[in-house]
Amino acid sequence: MIDRSEDSIVLEAGGLAYDIMLPPCVAEKVAQAGDDLSLEIHSVLNMEGNSGKFSFYGFTNAIEREFFEALISVASIGPKSAARAFSMPMSRIARAIDQGDHTFLKTLPGIGQQKARDIVAKLQGKVTKFLLIQEAQSLQPASTIPDFADEALAVLLQLEYKRPEAEAMIRKTLEAAPAINDAETLLSEIYRQKAMASA
Repeated sequence: MIDRSEDSIVLEAGGLAYDIMLPPCVAEKVAQAGDDLSLEIHSVLNMEGNSGKFSFYGFTNAIEREFFEALISVASIGPKSAARAFSMPMSRIARAIDQGDHTFLKTLPGIGQQKARDIVAKLQGKVTKFLLIQEAQSLQPASTIPDFADEALAVLLQLEYKRPEAEAMIRKTLEAAPAINDAETLLSEIYRQKAMASA
């Protein structure tokens, strides 16, 4: 690391220096990190006339980067707007999207009524794995899981659940809803059961 400011960081890689913009939630984590820093990067090519310039956005893990990429898939949300809006914990923003909570979304920097509506219209029902992050609870491991659940297991492991916890959640969910036979439905049901348990 060469330098850092409140919302960006300059990293050296391969002899080159890169100015990387950080969403507020990511900047908080980076501020507590040492000089040996590894980031997931999303790059954007900005065209100006016949020339182009890359902008780089940094994240502490692949799930944060994927959430940012989901936000910029909304037509009215550009990379800078998405980075500014990423000012609250990812799971909290994802919950607001899933519940259609326009009031909360409007509290995010740069997100007004129309952008809040656009985000919900585009992403509601598509943010399941972001809802699950940092909601791990102690569960006991047991028998193996079905083959189709491997994809769901991979997502839960990426969300930093320990394998025994993830397998136990999958098994418990399948016991309660044995008709499930695909990973996306399984993840949605895991979140629904956790939401009911915490209500």
